[in-house]
Amino acid sequence: MLRVVSLNLANAEIDIHTLEKKLMGLLPNPFRALVLGSSGAIGSAFMGLLENNPWCSQVVGLHRSSEYSLDYQNPDSIESCAVALSCQAPFQLIINTIGLLHTSDWMPEKRLDDLNTQQLTELLKINAIGPALTIRHFSKLLDPKHSIMVTLSAKVGSIEDNRLGGWYSYRASKAALNMLIKTASIELTRTKPNTVLIAMHPGTVNSALSKPFRGQQIGRPANLAASDMFQVIKNLKKEDSGSFISYSGEKLPW
Repeated sequence: MLRVVSLNLANAEIDIHTLEKKLMGLLPNPFRALVLGSSGAIGSAFMGLLENNPWCSQVVGLHRSSEYSLDYQNPDSIESCAVALSCQAPFQLIINTIGLLHTSDWMPEKRLDDLNTQQLTELLKINAIGPALTIRHFSKLLDPKHSIMVTLSAKVGSIEDNRLGGWYSYRASKAALNMLIKTASIELTRTKPNTVLIAMHPGTVNSALSKPFRGQQIGRPANLAASDMFQVIKNLKKEDSGSFISYSGEKLPW
């Protein structure tokens, strides 16, 4: 016997826009983005990716030579940039790609005897203090309805995962950054409950930062790294706030 089933499409109507928003986590359609360190390899890649994303209605890039100069050597520039951009707020996505591993004067320490005040101070300033002040001032530009702030960290900043030693200043600065992000996320849970704040490990990327360590041979192109990370970012949920996450979506130990 043939059964005929009639569907009442009016009662089964699906809100496609709502469904899409759920599928894309906290990021709405459209969303506005801000990339810090947009002149670097990963920052530039994120700029290109977001400029070509149909859901991103605007992306603003900041670096040392942008219209509003953001320079971690000058901590006052952090608040100045945030104040200057406050008229363009809110942003639904902020990605901070700024970081330092080595300079022309020194490389990561291999031994305890290599540890020195200048290098340790400089890396803490760029990798921990600068990003922490960025969270303080730029979190005020985030959309309280739904927003994500991502700060690039590094897996070598994981205390539990440290099995090789070395790289004292870099490891310590990223571990400090991770603690600052975790602590800030707890406060934002109370003040901005619809905001996700995470630390993200980008993996080895072919960039100036990784070049002395065979980055060109073993690293991924920056555009691929940005694409990998954005796949994770766009699916973040509120409960992910305060997490340390890899570009593959794996949650890393602090």
